[in-house]
Amino acid sequence: MANRRKIKVVYQKLGRERAYGIADDDTVYVDPRLTGKKQLEIIVHESLHVLWPEADEEEIERKAIILTNTLWYEHYRRVDNSNKIPLQDGKK
Repeated sequence: MANRRKIKVVYQKLGRERAYGIADDDTVYVDPRLTGKKQLEIIVHESLHVLWPEADEEEIERKAIILTNTLWYEHYRRVDNSNKIPLQDGKK
């Protein structure tokens, strides 16, 4: 990917915005009151908005649900923060 980007995730209460998450440039804002599978869904959903800003909401929602279900059924859980094995781009 020529335009490698790192998406920053910021946890911020979003009650006034009436949203679980918001994407803005390379930053994703996620309501910290979310947990588990819903938190994963919102992080994936808003990250897709950052990566494909031209995509419509229906397409983003559909892809986010597929990715969330795939990761969840593969037993992804937020537990280990180690970076011992680098990602495919060689970076941690």
